[in-house]
Amino acid sequence: MAFAAERAALIAVDLMPRIVEQDMGPHRGADVVERTVRLAEAFRRAGGTVVLVRVERPNVAEQPPGSGFVPELEPRVGDVVVVKRTIGAFHGTGLADRLRERGIDTVVMTGIATTMGVESTARAAADHGFEVLFVADAMSGMTAAEHEHALSVVFPRFGDVLDTDRVLALV
Repeated sequence: MAFAAERAALIAVDLMPRIVEQDMGPHRGADVVERTVRLAEAFRRAGGTVVLVRVERPNVAEQPPGSGFVPELEPRVGDVVVVKRTIGAFHGTGLADRLRERGIDTVVMTGIATTMGVESTARAAADHGFEVLFVADAMSGMTAAEHEHALSVVFPRFGDVLDTDRVLALV
C-alpha cells in the first residue's frame, strides 16, 4: 500500500469515557487513548484528517454519563466528528462522502472495541473502496482473545495490521 498522510484519515472509534473505562483486553483503554492521541497529532501535523467517532443510543431522551469524547480527544478545528447510532461509523452518517470530499483514499483504524465499532467501520470502509490500515496496539477488544483473533484472522483480509510506532513512521 502506498501511504500518503494527506490522503489518509485516522478514524478513532468510540473513545468515550464510559467505554474507555471498561476492563478491556489486551490493552487498557487509557493506553489506547494515549496511542491514538499520538497518532492524531501526527496526522494533523502532516495534513491528514482526524475522524472522531462516538455512539449515541437511539430513542433515549438523555445519553448515559460519559458519552462525549475523552478529554484528550476533544475535536479540533478541521477534524471530522461522527455521531453514530449503529455499530459502524458509515451507516447513515455521510462519512464516506465527507472523506471523498477531502480526497481521502486510506483509513487508519483505532478505537474500542476491536470486534465491534472498529471492525464494523473498517468493513464498511472497505466496501466504500477505501484502503484500510489497522493500528493493532491502538485498539482493544472486550477480551484479549477476540482482539488477537481479529488482528490475525479477520483484519489481514481487509488491510495491513501495524503497531503505533510503524504507523507513526509512515506519517
